[in-house]
Amino acid sequence: MTALSLQIPPSLKFTDEEFEQIVAFNQELRLELTAEGKLIIMSPTGGETGNRNFEIYIDLGVWNRKNKLGKAFDSSTGFKLPNGATRSPDASWIKIERWDALTPQQRKKYLPLCPDFAVELVSESDDVEDTRKKMLEYIENGLRLGWLINPKDKLVEIYRIGKEVEILDSPDSLSGEDVLIGFSLDLEVIFG
Repeated sequence: MTALSLQIPPSLKFTDEEFEQIVAFNQELRLELTAEGKLIIMSPTGGETGNRNFEIYIDLGVWNRKNKLGKAFDSSTGFKLPNGATRSPDASWIKIERWDALTPQQRKKYLPLCPDFAVELVSESDDVEDTRKKMLEYIENGLRLGWLINPKDKLVEIYRIGKEVEILDSPDSLSGEDVLIGFSLDLEVIFG
């Protein structure tokens, strides 16, 4: 099953509070809202994708706990992007200075910013082109480094602000570069 999108007439554009209520009443669903007002209903992942996501969380979480340079988030975290979309990357991270600048109330809701780093892991139910568009949306909204990981084809697309997308075929690992300094993701566990 692929993600479904529900077209919402522009006159019915949701406020942040209304979207939060829709999510609260549909907790069994993973929902995103595009800048154009489309409600995206994401299907649950299968076991392989869920395990791959977990492996990414572990590595990012251990690195983050050790270095204390920011805050890491799982796929349940919503980010209210500057363009108005509410997105939930598979894994993400923001610098501690940006977290500290948020009010306690902002921290409890969808974070009103774009992450500094995001990972999108292409699952069997994902459309690769839609995922690429999402990565470009992150870049347009301030993402500094992003990885689109496609385990089926063993490809990684690296998104950097102000640069062309770099495509790697069967890399062994990925570097956090100057965004996640010292972070490296071993792709053996992801690619299998």
